[in-house]
Amino acid sequence: MSDLATGFRYLLKGQRWVARHGKQYGFGLLPGLITLVLYLAALTALALYGTDLTTWATPFADDWSSPWLGLFRGFLTALLFALALLLSVLTFTAMTLLIGQPFYENLSEKVDRDVSPDGTAPESGLPLHKELWISARDSIRVLVRALCWALLLFAAGFVPFVGQTVVPVIGFVVTGFFLTEELTGVALQRRRVELRERLALLRSRKLLVWGFGTPLGLAFLVPFVAVFLMPGAVAGATMMARDLLGEETVGQEPAEEALT
Repeated sequence: MSDLATGFRYLLKGQRWVARHGKQYGFGLLPGLITLVLYLAALTALALYGTDLTTWATPFADDWSSPWLGLFRGFLTALLFALALLLSVLTFTAMTLLIGQPFYENLSEKVDRDVSPDGTAPESGLPLHKELWISARDSIRVLVRALCWALLLFAAGFVPFVGQTVVPVIGFVVTGFFLTEELTGVALQRRRVELRERLALLRSRKLLVWGFGTPLGLAFLVPFVAVFLMPGAVAGATMMARDLLGEETVGQEPAEEALT
């Protein structure tokens, strides 16, 4: 279980790093604020018109008697909003990283230089437009995987008892995995590590990934928290990427150490 604690420790380390580097933290907030406004607008629209959408999608229930019609469509509306909220958590990081690619790329490089024994940071050598294209392409590929999981969990939510107990837990674990993939992707893409190899690296250290991403995913459910945690999450993910690749890090604690 040491990897689980180590993953959480990287999350805390990243937040401490940006707390000591106020300028980087300030710049890192901008993409999250922009994304937050866009997502809030979309969720507000769904909250206002979700009932109309479920009514349009279920014409077969128009002749149902009360209270079954209201209960059925109310349940579907609640599930639709819950799914939208889950997708928001799954995609918020990808969208924020895409909008803030130059900001987070710069932040990740500074973290690498700060914790590297020789003070250097790997560079991709690619032009910005190429990096943006790769980032967008990989984000879409990850999003497709996340959507498949979201739809599967959405369907499983109808199963009595399991849908109210097991499914939410699996949902947070899956969310944590994909959040970690997106965040470590900033540092790993700069090292020219392809998506397939990145996923293999993460699967080889699942407890490390869950220790980092699952509490972050839970925190992201709290309104506005994601905006303020994103810069530190990128910093922590950069340190964790070094661990995944076996790179030496200045002041790195042994994995067996307990949380302090």
